[in-house]
Amino acid sequence: MTRVLGSAQETLTPEAVDTFVRAALDADDYTAKRVCVLVPDATRSCPLPPLLDSVHAALHGRVAELTFMVALGTHPAMTERQLAALFGYPPGHSEQRYPGVTIRNHEWWRPEALVSVGTIPGAELAELSGGRLRDPVEVRLNRAVADSDVTLVVGPVFPHEVVGFSGGNKYLFPGVAGQEVIDVSHWLGALITSAEIIGTRGITPVRELINRAAARVPSELRCFSLVVESGTTDLHALTYGGTQDAWAAAADITAQVDVRYLDAPVRRVLSLVSDRYDELWTAAKGMYKVEPVVADGGQVVLYAPQLTEVSLTHGTAIAEVGYHCRDYFVKQWDRFRHHPWGVLAHSTHLRGGGTYDESAGEQCRIEVTLATGIDPETTRALGLSYLDPRSIDIAAWERDPQTLVARNAGEILYKLRP
Repeated sequence: MTRVLGSAQETLTPEAVDTFVRAALDADDYTAKRVCVLVPDATRSCPLPPLLDSVHAALHGRVAELTFMVALGTHPAMTERQLAALFGYPPGHSEQRYPGVTIRNHEWWRPEALVSVGTIPGAELAELSGGRLRDPVEVRLNRAVADSDVTLVVGPVFPHEVVGFSGGNKYLFPGVAGQEVIDVSHWLGALITSAEIIGTRGITPVRELINRAAARVPSELRCFSLVVESGTTDLHALTYGGTQDAWAAAADITAQVDVRYLDAPVRRVLSLVSDRYDELWTAAKGMYKVEPVVADGGQVVLYAPQLTEVSLTHGTAIAEVGYHCRDYFVKQWDRFRHHPWGVLAHSTHLRGGGTYDESAGEQCRIEVTLATGIDPETTRALGLSYLDPRSIDIAAWERDPQTLVARNAGEILYKLRP
């Protein structure tokens, strides 16, 4: 049974959250078990340290083994200083706050850190993808997760461009997964398109894919799903149960909290990208979350003067393909199929909707402009337009009735009112 604390209209007190977490864990079977707790990295708004204090208080001395693992997906490894900031302890002294806990990155770049737990057959993938994909996909994930008795997800739920709403089993795939499921799931989302899938309630095809992968994980799967006030550490709600049910309960509340509706499309959006994103790979969320409200022929400007990297992990691969709409790749598939599918998906998500044919070339629905610390030449070589961030007067843009200025952009989804 899923436990739920809070609602879209509430802000939970730390005391209520602590009581809820401890009671949920006390009532469940963790004694003498090896427990791996999966948490987000610093790219998500989340009151992580106090939550983990409560988890630690409930499980320390009761379980056989307790690991906190950052579900990186393919984000760069966090340094000790970054881990300390995320978890709230002095660098090099995690034992002061979390005695008996091992804190780890998901080391997706080390093949020996991963283990196969099965394969999703081609026929099964074709069925759940509506015939879009037909080849089998191996399901690999972090060995420490597979070897645990219980995997406990602790993380927020936000509207998401690949799966509809993030959270739940997404902390397994792509969170602690191998490249195979990451590439296939992201490309499936790209084929459906970000604008179509983002903020979609219920079980989307990509959510079904990661649920099928999660069903092959040998450990028991449990979850605290969080509904967070974006840009803060305030919680509206907290749910506990299985990774599917707890996620679903939280997603229903997130849909009320983290979606803003406009009555009509706008010509321009100035996305003031949150400083939690330090590379375009993640800062692109400032585009994903506003694309649905931009008029045909409009413009999205990603304003992030602090951002100087395209991607520490995937920069070279992105430079090889640039940013293009989905049809640009699909209609030239023999040319692009051997590139990493996750990179192709990121490319289409940032570039947005459009069409391609040999005679007319690529016609994208909106213009995407970077006003970042990435130089003009690199920006244009990627297929994007450039605007000097020093030239932007935010107050003047806010006075324009045809412009939406999205502050702390990246987590709040903007949609047109039905």
